[in-house]
Amino acid sequence: MTQQPATKLLLFASATALATLATTAPAESSNDSLINKLEQKGILSADEAKQLRFESAASDTNLLNQLPASKWKIADSIKTLGLYGDLRFRYEYRGVDNTIGASPDTFYRERMRYALRFGLKGDLVDDFSYGIRLETANNPRSPWNTFGNNTTAGAVTPSDKNTSGIYVGQAFLNWHPESWYEMSIGRMPMPLYTTPMVWDSDINPEGAFEKFKYTVGAVDLFADFGQFDYQDPGSANRYVTGDTFLLTWQFGANVRLPKDMSFKIAPMFYNYAGSGSASSGLGQTFVGQGTSTGANTGIPGGSAQQTLNQEGINNLQIVEIPAEFNFRINQTPLGDLQARVFGDFAYNFEGDDRAAAAYNANRPAFPGMNGPASGKNFAYQVGFGIGSAGPVYGPTQGLVYGSSFKKHQWEARAYWQHIEQYSLDVNLIDSDFFEGRANLEGIYSAISYGISDAILATIRYGYANRIDSQLGTGGNNLDIPGINPIKNYNLVQMDVTWKF
Repeated sequence: MTQQPATKLLLFASATALATLATTAPAESSNDSLINKLEQKGILSADEAKQLRFESAASDTNLLNQLPASKWKIADSIKTLGLYGDLRFRYEYRGVDNTIGASPDTFYRERMRYALRFGLKGDLVDDFSYGIRLETANNPRSPWNTFGNNTTAGAVTPSDKNTSGIYVGQAFLNWHPESWYEMSIGRMPMPLYTTPMVWDSDINPEGAFEKFKYTVGAVDLFADFGQFDYQDPGSANRYVTGDTFLLTWQFGANVRLPKDMSFKIAPMFYNYAGSGSASSGLGQTFVGQGTSTGANTGIPGGSAQQTLNQEGINNLQIVEIPAEFNFRINQTPLGDLQARVFGDFAYNFEGDDRAAAAYNANRPAFPGMNGPASGKNFAYQVGFGIGSAGPVYGPTQGLVYGSSFKKHQWEARAYWQHIEQYSLDVNLIDSDFFEGRANLEGIYSAISYGISDAILATIRYGYANRIDSQLGTGGNNLDIPGINPIKNYNLVQMDVTWKF
């Protein structure tokens, strides 16, 4: 009997030593659990267990007091803090055939590229959240930099770093005081339900946004309102006092159907407040017929350096109707799959006025035409996508856009797209497929595969032709500038992405 407490204590000490070796810091709950089990099996009496709990707590407190204090200090207002981002590498080919008699009549760019995006996001106290993201390149429609890009004037500079900067891509606050309401302010990820036909997926709009949502049975209703600062006139335009705003008004519904199906539709209206300075491209009349008139473009009349505007936002009152139908295909040889039929339709109510303004701004730029090209006011997209069940899919979500994936997951999607000359704001449309131009139609396809939980491989291909042979291909993009009209366009991209 006199040896029993010593035996009990020896057993407990051995178990405690093993638990201590299995962890680098004391764990009060683990010690308590072990003491409880020893007490339940009768190895320890109630008094002995109570004494050991007291000694264990004292030992843990003493050990914790000896640990060095953390050098990292986080404000009490920050509830969660998360690091996220991606690093992408790309081979890209862009080829253009033009029809203006210039030499050469074929232009192509073949580049090795990289893009880095990284940021912090999380929750704050009192129903606020935040996001800050930095990225390479200052082009709002592209975060990409080019290997070996020599931009230093008058010098040969291998591995030039002149364009390898870091810029603020996102900086926003979100307030969600109720389940049915939220609002954001700042430079934010795209909050609208839209497609790259209308908005390039790399654009992060600036300004304010409000969202209302309400569920009725199997129907999720929502209303989105955006007040985005399109452009500040700048100090050079001192006689212009107000910014130009793009206002968006969207009402939509997501209907959850039986058998893992759903249907989503969300009509949206765009209008502009202010038109910018008359001395800037934004405030001038959109022409879209080429970069300049004269013999160098094959367009008769006018001086050789007379600029034809590619950026004006005059006469734009646009309605857009994106939609998608989702359904699941279970137990296939490739596993459970998620499929989507999707599309988008847009119409500019002032498209004929935009055409008339372009024609009257520079009639010599429209050879062979007796008047404005009316009726060029439509844009549409229709496509199909299929991939592994699990990831969230959408117009700019899924493996093709690298938003979410796991090892061995895959996705393939393709769509046909048609954008007429006076249908959309050419400053916003996707700068990859269609080169950020109007008056083009063609097909886009992509396939992605998750090599691991962190590495994704993607291949994209696009081909487009000019729609109206009497019109240019209005729009402007830094990737292939100054070629207008484009007869046909080829795009090949091969990406490897590390997502973290």
